[in-house]
Amino acid sequence: MATAATAQQQQRAGEMNVIARKQRSLWGDAFYRLIRNRAALVGLIVIAFAALTAIFADFDLLGIRIKLAPYDPLAQNGPKQLMEPIWTKFFGSKFTDPAYIFGSDELGRDILSRLMYSSRVSLIIGLVPVSIVLAIGLSVGMLAGYVGGVVDDVLMRITDVVYAFPDLLFVIIIVATLRGTPLGDAYNGLLVIFVGIAVVNWVGVARLVRGQVLSVKHREFVEAARAIGAGPGRIMRTHIFPNILAPIIVTVAFAIPGAMLTESILSYLGIGIRPPTPTWGVMINEGFIVFSTSAWPVLLPSMCISIVLLAFTFVGDGLRDALDPRSKM
Repeated sequence: MATAATAQQQQRAGEMNVIARKQRSLWGDAFYRLIRNRAALVGLIVIAFAALTAIFADFDLLGIRIKLAPYDPLAQNGPKQLMEPIWTKFFGSKFTDPAYIFGSDELGRDILSRLMYSSRVSLIIGLVPVSIVLAIGLSVGMLAGYVGGVVDDVLMRITDVVYAFPDLLFVIIIVATLRGTPLGDAYNGLLVIFVGIAVVNWVGVARLVRGQVLSVKHREFVEAARAIGAGPGRIMRTHIFPNILAPIIVTVAFAIPGAMLTESILSYLGIGIRPPTPTWGVMINEGFIVFSTSAWPVLLPSMCISIVLLAFTFVGDGLRDALDPRSKM
């Protein structure tokens, strides 16, 4: 009897849990699913840590200053060149200094400070170009999918032409071509990287949005809105867009690490952000000069890139599962 009563209680608790979940909104239920995904939760913590480090590496606003970076990332200390991280002392290294926790590079610059400042550029590269990509892709995809006809044909043929180019090669061509122009010189080459990434990557968003719009625009609620006199702009803005937002969010989550990796590759090749502005890619490029003497100037920024990219990947996977109503978590 006790076993039967326990089974009934468990069944009742499960039913109440289902009822509670049904009372949540779509986005509330998605957030609940996301925070239950351990990998996605770890990814969010890592991204939040990277963002706070980037902001407070040297923060000064209205007289309030917070500086986490121990040194100026450009300050050179000749006698302290190629110091190794402090933990290598336990393995017999004699080239350590407690003042340089992560060691120093070939010019005596503090690696920890440079890593902190580099996170700013990487996060900006991840967010700004992807925002431009999202704006262009949404506009083209929504217009092509909803209007159809000749407009759809023209926009999709342009999309196919851009899509046919290899992404990284196309970005390299754009950045290398504009490198000597005023656009290429702006912000040490940061602006031209924005342009290169945006020009290449909007096509994937446009194709996704067009497909989603085509699957939604003849649904009953859209036909009802059209029947009561709603215009195309209002239908796309208030009826279609909210119903295609879930796959777009997942795509953006995966596009951010892709943009960060592209910047790192360009900086490593020497055509990205121009020194002395510190970025993880620039640090790897400069570290290879002394790689045979000390591997840490290459390994540490490489590890930062890998960890942050993996964190965004975990969050993207978690969002994909959380926004899929058919998944069980």
